[in-house]
Amino acid sequence: MGKITIAIDGYSSTGKSTIAKRLATALGYIYVDTGAMYRAVTLFALQEGIINDKGELDKATLVNKLSDIHLKFVPNAATGRSDMFLNDENVEQEIRSMRVSGFVSPVAAIKEVREKLVKIQQEMGKDKGIVMDGRDIGTVVFPDAELKLFMTASPETRANRRYKELLEKGGEVTYPEVLKNVEERDRIDSTRTISPLTQAKDAIEFDNSDMGLEEQFERIYDYSKRVIAKEG
Repeated sequence: MGKITIAIDGYSSTGKSTIAKRLATALGYIYVDTGAMYRAVTLFALQEGIINDKGELDKATLVNKLSDIHLKFVPNAATGRSDMFLNDENVEQEIRSMRVSGFVSPVAAIKEVREKLVKIQQEMGKDKGIVMDGRDIGTVVFPDAELKLFMTASPETRANRRYKELLEKGGEVTYPEVLKNVEERDRIDSTRTISPLTQAKDAIEFDNSDMGLEEQFERIYDYSKRVIAKEG
């Protein structure tokens, strides 16, 4: 049976990565978390002082240092998944912090950053058999993907999920703080000039505000198998 490209886009904290990881495992496909790549670039900017203590981002300096950023996914035997490595350092935990979350959208809006990462992403998926999630996978990275999904949920639902996730990881955050971050990321992602977050015309929308993970996965998995059978 032939392999296809599955593009999953949508708003932050809609469970895109969770669904994409599980779907890739079930299909025997490669999974790529593009959000982790943008988060790693953001972490680099914070580490290098390109984002200063006042929260100001020096775009020109970041663009000039893009050649110093080397990203790769490395399989983690303990989790069965792949961790994000930034310049040969495992940063999987660091990139999930609220500190990084607060700046990832402005960094991801930089044209040169997107061009660099999109090129890497397209190379990763050239042989198909891949599930990739992000903001512009179905519209920019793989506009010809055989299956496109667009995940959405209310800001309050997404903030609550993110808040619980951060608490479970030992984070010290408040719900209002997380909700503000979610809403701000939505605004930046949807209004940026370069590759704004938009639903591809041929994407299937999944509003999972009131949908459990199991139901959501089963529906997407069944649909994926039908598309694969059709394309194969």
